[in-house]
Amino acid sequence: MITAKRLDTVQEYYFSQKLREVAELRKKGRPIINLGIGSPDLAPPKEVVEALNSALSSNGAHQYQPYKGIPELRHAIAGFYKKFYKLRLDPESEILPLMGSKEGIMHISMTFLNPGDQVLLPNPGYPTYSSVSKLLDATERSYALKPENNWLPDLEKLASEDLSKVKLMWVNYPHMPTGTVAPESFFAELTEFAEKHNILVVNDNPYSFIQNENPKSILQKDGLSDYVMELNSLSKSFNMAGWRVGMLTGSQKNINSVLKVKSNMDSGMFYPVQAGAVEALKLSGSWFNEQNKIYAERKKKILELVSALNCEVSEDQVGLFVWARTPAGKTSEDIVDDLLYNKDVFIAPGFIFGSQGEGYVRFSLCANEEVIDEALKRIKK
Repeated sequence: MITAKRLDTVQEYYFSQKLREVAELRKKGRPIINLGIGSPDLAPPKEVVEALNSALSSNGAHQYQPYKGIPELRHAIAGFYKKFYKLRLDPESEILPLMGSKEGIMHISMTFLNPGDQVLLPNPGYPTYSSVSKLLDATERSYALKPENNWLPDLEKLASEDLSKVKLMWVNYPHMPTGTVAPESFFAELTEFAEKHNILVVNDNPYSFIQNENPKSILQKDGLSDYVMELNSLSKSFNMAGWRVGMLTGSQKNINSVLKVKSNMDSGMFYPVQAGAVEALKLSGSWFNEQNKIYAERKKKILELVSALNCEVSEDQVGLFVWARTPAGKTSEDIVDDLLYNKDVFIAPGFIFGSQGEGYVRFSLCANEEVIDEALKRIKK
């Protein structure tokens, strides 16, 4: 069979391919340390696991669930946004639970993009934004994020360009892979930009609470604009990556539009997973404080590792990673391959996040201090 032409434009996800290689090396006896991906190794809150286990025997737990999620989950999401972002959202019309925010990227794109529509993509940025755009025959149009502008988009420069064919813009703050936090005024400026140029801007916001004391949302407190939406996730914040629980927030009009796509592509989440998510979203800020103490200690160790590799790093990054500039004369792939094949340590090369990521590498904090110490020992040999 001949595959659809859309597959000619995309490759298998880098980590899908590379982790198979890592697995093969391990099968051959190589003790590979994985500091490449952001899959939390810490346990979810015990209340969450208990809620999931208890819900397994609930009446109707194993049946199809509502496409919009159970009411308790939507109300818990509304409470979460009110508590931490100081925003009031209508749980009936402005919230859509998702099977992970990656699903949401596809659903949003299918909802708003026609073939040939232009999509503004951050460079560097999450590769899925690009892959989904290609799969839908949209036209990619990257905007450069540069260290001299603190990895923020130059909205003034973008506004001076022809944006008439741009339909959608992806942003992601706190930013992955650079760990940049947007300043207080940024989202208001971005919303004004979106409304002026008739562009839907979506903020992908899974790193709000990791090493970050001031979580922000693109959604405004004085009413939801039809030109901005936000994705969020429990994967990183609550160590629930494998549970696949995310959420989309935005105006009633936009949520209803995305629901048309979602309801034709999947069903509701497994009920016990939703019950566990409800408990996670009720937790106080002390949960994040305790998690961040662990990540802070790990970060100190990673910075030692970065120094041993003669890489340069800004220490004010937030999120699950450390983003570091490679030494002069070495590409990101040079560093990654040398560590993998000679030191049995895997990290992520910056080029997979876009051309602006070349010359950088990314280290994950999803490994305990003992593992990081062992990686450091190998590098110093």
